[in-house]
Amino acid sequence: MDDRRYSSDLPQRSPPLMAENDREAPLLATIPPSRGQRWTVRMFLLALLASVLVTWPFASIKLPAIPALVPTLAAALFISYAVTAILLYGQFSILRQQALLVIASGYVFSGLMAVAHALAFPGAFSPTGLNGAGLQSGVLLYSFWHEGLPFAAIGYALLKDTDRTISTASTRLAIGASVAAMVVLAGAIFWFFTRYNDLLPVTYVDVNPLSIFRRIIGGVVDTAVTGTALCVMWVRRRTLLDEWLVVALCAIFIELVLAAILPGERYNVAWYAARFYQVITATVVMIVLLAETTRLYANIARSNTLLQREHLLLTEAQKTARENERRVQQVQMEMAHANRVATMGQLSASIAHEVNQPIAGVVTNAHAASRRLNATPPNIEEAQRALARIVRDGNRASDIVERVRALSRKTSPQKSNLDINETVLEVVALTQGEAAKNGISVETRLSDDLPSVDGDRVQLQQVVLNLIINAIEAMSADHKSTRHLSISAARAEPDCLLVAVQDSGPGVESAALDHIFDAFYTTKPNGLGMGLSVCRAIIEAHGGRLWASNSMPLGAVFQFTLPARSESTS
Repeated sequence: MDDRRYSSDLPQRSPPLMAENDREAPLLATIPPSRGQRWTVRMFLLALLASVLVTWPFASIKLPAIPALVPTLAAALFISYAVTAILLYGQFSILRQQALLVIASGYVFSGLMAVAHALAFPGAFSPTGLNGAGLQSGVLLYSFWHEGLPFAAIGYALLKDTDRTISTASTRLAIGASVAAMVVLAGAIFWFFTRYNDLLPVTYVDVNPLSIFRRIIGGVVDTAVTGTALCVMWVRRRTLLDEWLVVALCAIFIELVLAAILPGERYNVAWYAARFYQVITATVVMIVLLAETTRLYANIARSNTLLQREHLLLTEAQKTARENERRVQQVQMEMAHANRVATMGQLSASIAHEVNQPIAGVVTNAHAASRRLNATPPNIEEAQRALARIVRDGNRASDIVERVRALSRKTSPQKSNLDINETVLEVVALTQGEAAKNGISVETRLSDDLPSVDGDRVQLQQVVLNLIINAIEAMSADHKSTRHLSISAARAEPDCLLVAVQDSGPGVESAALDHIFDAFYTTKPNGLGMGLSVCRAIIEAHGGRLWASNSMPLGAVFQFTLPARSESTS
């Protein structure tokens, strides 16, 4: 039997504002924030603003200088930026949206520039910074560092609601090109600002900033760029990622206000507080991405557990279904065998008559052969003819008994290459006595050029036998002088055979035609209603169809089709 497959429909989330082929991806860059998540973001923003208000009165207080804090913090920031970029590249590889590639590139650039700023920071690795850096190198590297992510956020906000995607085949190439471009850009900026420090505008003299350059030209411009990015993201925020990018931009904005605009000096409360906001900028999106990724994997793990449990249940259900079908098939075989035995019981008198004829011939020819041999002189030639007739009649009786045994035997179906004409004629031979006893003339119209069929001989003969017996019984109950039974076999289509059994009886009532093949439905006073139901099951199992109709001007015709044996199976 064919295995039955079962499936369960699991609900899918379909967030808005996504490309059609990616609407099923429950990722941070696609799912809209819930009300609770929005409230969490708002509370976080309020906490940042509250921290500014607490820091503001103490911003100018000088604290001990710790130059080693800059490279240490830069290493931590680089790791956080890198992890965030990797997670964003992962979402880009799934959704293939250009906006995600842009924001991921911004995080790569920010991480590299944080390292570049630490390398050029005075006092961190050398009094003026590495690679020939001067006092001005670190300031401009800081400015470019804090403009990279805001510009990337603006690009992300403008692209994220569009359908601009990258093909699957180009995803890895795009990620590699993005990382390579950011490395080259950051390296070029670091090299230029350190090697050509003398060409840079003077923003610091010793360790004291010049207000005109540091606060107005540097701090205000950087803050304006970040403020613009913050406003664009706030207006165009749609997803959970957008909400937390707003928090990151807000942290950059506050950092620039504290570190570059207020006092502008190093190693005071504002300067150290700005390092805290640097950590928030680098880690907030990373933490949310990791949390959502962990939640996603937890959901996947739970789904896998449920799927495994469902698979076990489905396996058990399939086993039960196969066992039930096996039992149904066994019951059908039992019913088919019982139906054959019952039908053969109806033919017992006719079969006995058919067997008695050749046996009587055997006895008669044996006496004849004995007389010829006892004659003087013995008539050998006539005796041989009598013995030949004995062999013929014995074979005839044997054939009748063998056909009865085959139809009565309880065996499993065995399909083979069958000649439909031969199959029909064997059944007709068994029923001739019954037909003659009821005064029924039998006519066979069998085409000579019929292809063979692939079927079980016993089962198909059972169908023909049932139809013939039903026709004989229908005509026997009808008191008409003309009783005629016609059995025909012809080609219905190039790959299909049609067998018809037509009688001249009273026909079938119109109301009964729709139910005549139903199990336990019968029009006979003593019938069980299983014969035609079993016949239809047999024909359908052979790939055919069985139906009944009334013929004109009288009688009924039962017809069934069988597929011809194909050349490939011949």
